[in-house]
Amino acid sequence: MKKLVLFLTIMFMTMSYGQEIKQIPLINVNGEGKVKVAPDQVCISASVETKGNNAKDVKKQNDEKMDAVLKFIKKMNIPTADFKTKQVALNPQYDYEKKKTSYNATQTVEIVVKDLSKYDELMEGLVQQGINRIDRVSFESSKLTQYESEARKLAMKDAKTKAEEYVSVLGQKVGKAFTISDNSQIYRPQPMYMKAMAMDSMAAGAANETLAIGEIEITANVSVSFVLD
Repeated sequence: MKKLVLFLTIMFMTMSYGQEIKQIPLINVNGEGKVKVAPDQVCISASVETKGNNAKDVKKQNDEKMDAVLKFIKKMNIPTADFKTKQVALNPQYDYEKKKTSYNATQTVEIVVKDLSKYDELMEGLVQQGINRIDRVSFESSKLTQYESEARKLAMKDAKTKAEEYVSVLGQKVGKAFTISDNSQIYRPQPMYMKAMAMDSMAAGAANETLAIGEIEITANVSVSFVLD
């Protein structure tokens, strides 16, 4: 009996608490904050891909090309900590029509270039040394965490400004934040068109500049519920 009374008391308190929350006057708004910065580094993911009918020969050719690539990267005075091998693969590929097996060897290196003036020379040299696939070129900021924090603060200010504008005509004021949801998504621009242009110009032996850095736009989005006073 005591347990039943206790259960009913707790249930009544829970229901009352829920009803009390629903009665709190709230305003729900979305806020957005943007920070635009010039990138100060670029991350390049590039691969040497070799195909052939003999697994041993394919692997040897691929290793020799990647060795030349790594030596060139070092020659460009890229610090050892700023480049690393990301993938090594040797896969058989069976042709059912010809009933023959060929082999595909791939090695991928990821390079972080903190001196953007080296970009064109590095990209041209990578292709000359054996790189035949540029997987990714991403212009980034070394201070991304700092700029993301700034964008979040701007998003919160934007949300509060919107809330104040809405309720000002009602003679009410915006109180404390009741709930906050971060809806931000990280986006890192990867200029695919630029990579294609760079590969074409390098293959043709052109010495033109291919780098057009532009700006990185860091965006934060929040949903905020404010209590109305």
